[in-house]
Formats: sequence, C-alpha cells, structure tokens
Amino acid sequence: MRILIVGASAAGVSAAETLRREGFPGPLTLVGAEKHLPYDRPPLSKQVLAGVWPAERTALRPTGRYRELDLDLRLGRRAVGLDPVARRVELDSGERLDYDQVLLATGVTPRPLPSAHHPLAGVHLLRTLDDAAALRATLAGRPRLAVVGGGFTGTEVAATARGLGLDVTLVCPEPAPLAGRLGPDAGALVARLHTERGVALRTKVAVDGFTSAQGRVAGVRLDDGGVLAAEAVVVAVGSTPATGWLADAGLELADGIVCDATLEAAPGVFVAGDVARLRHRAHGSLVREEHRTNAVLQGAAAARNLLGAGRAFHAVPYVWTDQYDVRIQLHGTCPPGAELEVLEGRPGSGAFVARFTQDGATTGLLGWNSPRQLAGYRRELVDIG
Repeated sequence: MRILIVGASAAGVSAAETLRREGFPGPLTLVGAEKHLPYDRPPLSKQVLAGVWPAERTALRPTGRYRELDLDLRLGRRAVGLDPVARRVELDSGERLDYDQVLLATGVTPRPLPSAHHPLAGVHLLRTLDDAAALRATLAGRPRLAVVGGGFTGTEVAATARGLGLDVTLVCPEPAPLAGRLGPDAGALVARLHTERGVALRTKVAVDGFTSAQGRVAGVRLDDGGVLAAEAVVVAVGSTPATGWLADAGLELADGIVCDATLEAAPGVFVAGDVARLRHRAHGSLVREEHRTNAVLQGAAAARNLLGAGRAFHAVPYVWTDQYDVRIQLHGTCPPGAELEVLEGRPGSGAFVARFTQDGATTGLLGWNSPRQLAGYRRELVDIG
C-alpha cells in the first residue's frame, strides 16, 4: 500500500510518525508547498518576530528524523489537482503521484483585506516563515504599525511589536480584542492588557482600505471616516481553508473539506488539521478547528484510520496564546451568550481560572497565567469534545 500525505504541516508530520509507529512498512510520501522543512507556526508571531528565536528553532523535527521515518519528502511542490477515482495527485511541477490512501493536511491561507484591491509595500500577512522574515525586516525600520484584526494572530503581533518598542495601533470590529473567542468579560481584560502596555486600541470599527505614498502604505482608512497614520500594516482578519486545488475533485467543500467522524472525506481520502470540517458528535453541526493541538491529534487519528482503525475522532478544543508576560488558555469553547464564572483567583490580580457555562452546562475553561490550577478543572470537559 502507498500512502501520500499532502501538507508538510503539524498534522502531516504527526500522521507520518503515527503511521510508522503503528507499523506501516510501505512507501510513504509527504508533499509540502514550502521549501522549508516542516515547522511550527505559533512562534512566528512571537519568538521569531521578536528575534529571540532563529528560524531553524521552529523546525518540527530535525532532518535526520525524516530519514528515520523512511519518508519521501517532496518540499517546494504544491499540489494542484486530485483525482480520487484514479487515486492520483498532480503537483505544480507536472509530476503525478499515485497512491492507495491519501491524507489532505493543507491547512489554511491568510485572508487578505477585501477592501484592499492593490498590494502595497509595507502591508503584510503572516502565515509562513518567509512572511515572518519580511515583517521582521519591516519592523526593524521602527515604523508606526497598525494591526488589523483582534484575533489571536493580531493580538500576538501587537504584543510582540509593542515589546520591540514600536508605536502600535490595534484595530478590530469587535468591542474588545478576542471577545469573539473569549467573550466580552475576558475580552475586556485582553483590551486592558494591551492598553496598559501602550497599544492604542480602535474597537468597533472596520477598515475601508489604505492610503499610500510612492507605492508604500501611509495610513489605514476606517469606516468611521478616520485615517490612522501607519508606515506598516499587518492584516490578520482570519484564514481561508486551502481547498482551491480541490475544486474538481468531487469532494464536499464548505469552509474546509467535509469529512465524517473518522476524518474520511471520500473512499481512500482522509483529512486532518485546519482544513478538516467534521460533524460534532454532541450537537451534530459541522465544526473546523484552527489550532495546533487539534492538528496534531487529528493527524494521528487520521493515520490510524488510514490503516483501518475506523474510530471516530473527538477531542476537547484547546488553544493558548502568550502575550507580554501572560499565558491565556482556553479548553473547550465560549459560545455566544455564555456566562463567565470565576473559580479560582481574581481577574485583574494577574492569575485566575474561570468557567464558561450555558444553560447550566460547562462549555469551556479559561486560564489566565494559571496552567497548573487550570489542569485540575479539566475533568469537567471530558464529555464535550
């Protein structure tokens, strides 16, 4: 049996290692669109951007590990087509790879600002090592920085840039940064975390576009009529699943690749990581998680199912973010309208643990600089994954 993994990501590497650990002896190929060895993305907006980590430190595994796995590693090759009937993947080089089972772990691509029709120097997206290097080079000139988007990437970039001493403005349409993921109360704490460290916040506003001078960005136009002066901009307004190459493959595409509970999207086609959209076992709706922990777990689960395990995947969602001297962790979810109940510590004191509840049921746990304390409450979430 020949197994092909498309996507040199955390999910793809996890799958490859699991396949060998489970005793798969056959040909195993891993295709990656980037020239770099598979690497970890969370440090890009933090340690790499700050310059405290070299790019090499983000590598998921040393080069020798791929030799140990007897892995046919095809880097710098982008998949451009899938034929699930012929069981073949076409690469941008024109090469065609035949397989018996394939795992799609192509992840996501950053979403550009819809109102920005023309690329400008000084406007950045952040997804890859090359993106991080380009942004770091721009920040070295100490420009005024505007960060568009109050999600995890946007807030992490704002925190890192502020730590470098830059003049930073964070723009988001929500009432507070991360309010969409952590709720209004925790969002207000994130807002205070940034303003106390000198970040200028512009909330409840959207961006209409950019102003420019000599081909470089000069400012950010807001939908309230204002203009923010900025010589550098980071756009962090979400991501799009990397599924364009599958338009003619006959798979169900709906904000990701739709798959069943075993992560199978079609006979012999499995999915894992940010691109996977599967039906939640508890409430039945389709869900897609864009988090590293989820990608690793799904990669391992998909690998076992490639070998015939046939087990449904379920796991409690988990995400973390490091900003300044604070680690924020979320186990589970904070659905709209959920109530926040403090379990230990006190918000504003520097460390606390809280529970999100809805209709009397716990939906998530929030830790603010409290990893050990948070672990003691995780048993409440066993059945929600």
